[in-house]
Formats: sequence, structure tokens, C-alpha cells
Amino acid sequence: MSMHNRNIDFEDLKAEDMEQTPQMETPPLKEAAGAHEEQVIQGFKIRELLDGTILVRENVLRQLPFVLFLTFLGIIYIGNRFHAERMVRKISEMKTEVGNLRSEEITITSELMNISRPSEVASLVASKNMGLKESMVPPKKIRR
Repeated sequence: MSMHNRNIDFEDLKAEDMEQTPQMETPPLKEAAGAHEEQVIQGFKIRELLDGTILVRENVLRQLPFVLFLTFLGIIYIGNRFHAERMVRKISEMKTEVGNLRSEEITITSELMNISRPSEVASLVASKNMGLKESMVPPKKIRR
């Protein structure tokens, strides 16, 4: 490796680069009052967004199937949420109904146990004047 002169004159480089690359024109500065109408945000103007002309650009039209797919997924998501909320309400109603039926079952079972006692049966028969009397002889087993 040979040692070359490593002193670089940046002014010469700048002058050479300026001669090789074409000059880019800088846009004139806008006034503060009209700047909000022509404000550029990431490649599109706000006016295009507001009047809808951004929707007819080629790069937006290429993305249309993907946007429609995302819209479809959003609709499915919203529908799934409504279905889940409906099911939660239905489950809550069913739990309330099961609790009510369980308490009714306990009440009816206790009433049936109370009515089926021999003393209660005898008092009901006597109150309705059916003419039945309680047997004093115990039942016998029949053998074959």
C-alpha cells in the first residue's frame, strides 16, 4: 500500500458534485394563511383526502382487494361480538330460570313429603268424607 495524499479539499468536491448532479429547484415558501390548504402529508394532500380524489389513485386501487378483505374481517368481528353478547344474555337468563325452577322443585318436594305422611293422608280423607278408615292390622307377606 502506498501512501497517497489524503488531504481532501471539500470545497473542490462540492464544486465537482454540483457540476455532475443537476440542480434541484426548491419550491417557493408558502404564506402561512394558504399553507393549510396545500399541506402535504406522506405523499397526498389533505384536499385530495377531503374531496375523495385520493381513492382513484393507482396505488389505492391496487390495494382495494386487501381493503375489502379487511372490511370483511371487520364485519365478521363485529357480528361475532354481537353474537357473543347475545349468548351471554341468554346464558344469564337461563341461569336465573334454572335457579327459579330449582327453588320451585324444592318447595314442591317438601310439600309432597308433608302431604304423604300417614297422619296427613288420614286427616285429608276424613275432611273429604270418603268413608275410608286406617287399617289397624299390619300387612302380611305372601310367600310362594
